[in-house]
Amino acid sequence: MAYTNNQKKQHILELQTYLHAIALMNDKIPLIIPDGVYDKETALAVRAFQREYGLPETGNTDPETWNRIVSVYRKNLRGQPIPYAVFPSAKYIVRIGDDGQLVYIIQVMLHDMSTCYDNAPDVEICGSFNAQTAEAVKRFQQWSGLPQSGSVDSGTWNMLVHCCEHMNNTLPR
Repeated sequence: MAYTNNQKKQHILELQTYLHAIALMNDKIPLIIPDGVYDKETALAVRAFQREYGLPETGNTDPETWNRIVSVYRKNLRGQPIPYAVFPSAKYIVRIGDDGQLVYIIQVMLHDMSTCYDNAPDVEICGSFNAQTAEAVKRFQQWSGLPQSGSVDSGTWNMLVHCCEHMNNTLPR
């Protein structure tokens, strides 16, 4: 059976997807956008991968290169989880009116506490730091002996993280 153009494009797309993921974890590999076309950028990424992992630098994906790319990709997926530092700095404060990823995470932590502790207020997970979120933060700050500002500074953040770690390590889920 002949190797079709569609099959070739799918294999190149798979290679580019692996290289893209590896580039996110290793800045010595150029970041490429998977599109199924083995172009100059793909060849440069392959060559950089080969250099980084001690293979002959050809820019071509021979079986040895393919196997190493797949191996490195899989190893990175099975490795230890990478901590994600989401709180920007010790001076940063999250308050009413703020939106975004950090607010979602704060709301998820507050929500998780409400599922574990009967007297913890639940919050809507919406990504907007609203009055309901501020009140839940104040309640948490009160329990934790922190100033009850209703805003999340690094001290409140650290206490939230420790509380969530404690819940995950001690309470049945």
